[in-house]
Amino acid sequence: MEEANQSMVSEFIFRGLCDSRELQKFLLLPFSALYLVTVLGNLFVVLLIITDSHLHSPMYFLLANLSFVDFCLSSVTTPKLTTDFLNDKKTISFGGCMSQILCVHFFGGGEMVLLVTMAYDRYVAICKPLHYSSIMNRQKCIGLVLTSWIIGFVHATSQLAMILDLPFCGPRIVDSFFCDIPLVIKLACMDTHTLRLLINADSAVLATTCFVLLLISYTYILVTVCLHSKDGASKALSTCTSHITVVVLFFVPCIFTYLWPPSITWVDKFLAVFYTVITPLLNPAIYTLRNKEIKNAIKRLIH
Repeated sequence: MEEANQSMVSEFIFRGLCDSRELQKFLLLPFSALYLVTVLGNLFVVLLIITDSHLHSPMYFLLANLSFVDFCLSSVTTPKLTTDFLNDKKTISFGGCMSQILCVHFFGGGEMVLLVTMAYDRYVAICKPLHYSSIMNRQKCIGLVLTSWIIGFVHATSQLAMILDLPFCGPRIVDSFFCDIPLVIKLACMDTHTLRLLINADSAVLATTCFVLLLISYTYILVTVCLHSKDGASKALSTCTSHITVVVLFFVPCIFTYLWPPSITWVDKFLAVFYTVITPLLNPAIYTLRNKEIKNAIKRLIH
């Protein structure tokens, strides 16, 4: 039965971002440039943190992992998007489509948990500064990062397992630029209402749990910051503002896409571009522009 399902639809066709051939050619250069900057920016942050001994601390270890996840998340969809701007028929194999779904949810789910870990790191640093080095030791940091990868993998495989054996017998047109569950599941030749609810519940549990934990963590941190001296508070507030900005930029599009899906096609596509292309680009920029230690490390590297 599984082989029959896959043989019915051996490939899917993307509609892409737009129908205009001229606009697609115009978008090729900016999206290629965005991806290049994303790759260089995130890998630069990773290498800078690895090579600069002043940045060998838990916060920057977690930041390096975040940059690596953003690099991976962007690489799942953007290269295919840019090459498809040159193609009249934008196709992807059944296996390639399933791989995209797996990787998007793997890196996306892992990033959600990683952002919670970063919030926990800031909570310990600001609310329990005397115990920071003992709580956030090397083993603890590695364990937290491994946990984020494991949860991301479990989330992704559970999502994929629910759609892998669906009967796809046509149509095979995905109204987007990459395979994602809300769009692909519509193409199944069966009633998927119950399955959609189950898949949304799976994503909702992970996203809502992480978002609530983040809200609690940063609320507690900000309350604690307000009770401290102005000098210490300003530095802590600057760091937390960067983290909160990243959290909002990442979670808001995800919430609208998976937990409160809009019915307007261009809104769907805009949100998909935002969390797969724009957010991975903004994260390194936000941290480098607002972080004095990163700026100093760049100056040391230049000089």
